[in-house]
Amino acid sequence: MITEAIKLSNQLAAIVPLLAGSSDRKDYDEALELVEYLVEHEPDNPLVDMLCAKIEHYEDNAADLAEFNARQKDIAAGPGVLRTLIDQHNLTLSDFENEIGKKSLVSRILNGERQLTITHIRALCARFGLSPGLFF
Repeated sequence: MITEAIKLSNQLAAIVPLLAGSSDRKDYDEALELVEYLVEHEPDNPLVDMLCAKIEHYEDNAADLAEFNARQKDIAAGPGVLRTLIDQHNLTLSDFENEIGKKSLVSRILNGERQLTITHIRALCARFGLSPGLFF
């Protein structure tokens, strides 16, 4: 069994170089494509966890993502989630009047001048079916 497992893991690493520690962007892109396919068609495949771990490692350490990672560290969770909701649902700042208030307040929250309150977070979670933990 050991010999066969080693042989198969070497073959897999040759097919999916990111699993072997490749730092090539092309190998990363191909691994992303593979994990997206697996999540959609075979979500219980053990390769999903292995790929995700290697993808995360690449994203945390790749020089071409360093600037992006630095910017992400500066973004507070609440405004980041709010920005994602806006982008994913094609919303405008005015679309949050019931949950947050006027668009000027939403803008100030997104710019880091104000913070989301517990009341805002509860209303956003109710509207979008989210866990409050996302905002912290």
